[in-house]
Parts: sequence; C-alpha cells; structure tokens
Amino acid sequence: MDASQAVVALGALAQETRLQVFRMLVEQGPDGLPAGVIAERLGLPPSSLTFHLQQLLRGGLVTQRRVSRQLFYAMVPDAINGLVAYLTEHCCGSQAICGPACDPTAPDARPANINEECR
Repeated sequence: MDASQAVVALGALAQETRLQVFRMLVEQGPDGLPAGVIAERLGLPPSSLTFHLQQLLRGGLVTQRRVSRQLFYAMVPDAINGLVAYLTEHCCGSQAICGPACDPTAPDARPANINEECR
C-alpha cells in the first residue's frame, strides 16, 4: 500500500457511521452481510447507508456482491492488513516484528496483540 491509498482508506474510516459499518463487517467475517441487515442494525435509512458503503468501497476496504436481489458487503482482509502494515512499517525502528494480525480464515480469527513485541 502506498501513501495515497492509505489516505483514501483512512479517510473512509474517519467517520463514525462508516467506522461502525466496517467494524460490523470485520466481526461478520468474509461472508459479509446484506445491506438491509446493516441498515437495520445501525438504524440507518438505505440512502444514507449507500453513501457510507460507497466511501468504504472507494477506500478498498469492503467488497460488494449481488446474491439474487440483495447486495452483500464484506470486509477485505488484505486491505486492512495492508493499511496496518503501512502504518507500522517502521515500528520500533524496525527492531521488532509488528505485522498485521487479521486472518478471518484462521480457526481462531481473533486478532493477536500485534504491538506486544514493540513494548
């Protein structure tokens, strides 16, 4: 990930509703959620949700797929890992390994504390 991609991704996350949507999709994992479920859970009108999802799509943080008449949205693990890697590229003066920790396909997909070795 380069600086301009990081700025777009961070900009997409720099709003409370979009951050809530993204965190919800991270919790859901790679299968994602239909837009209607996201809107219902957050109490958002569909038009507002569409605006926020478009920003997350533009930032490369989520994907969109159609299943019948529903649009499903899911987080992109490589995008968030790339962003974390970019932000921690020179962590601790490059003396410790502080790599991304998001692997939604792992048996235990809970993120590890990636900064533990940086202390």
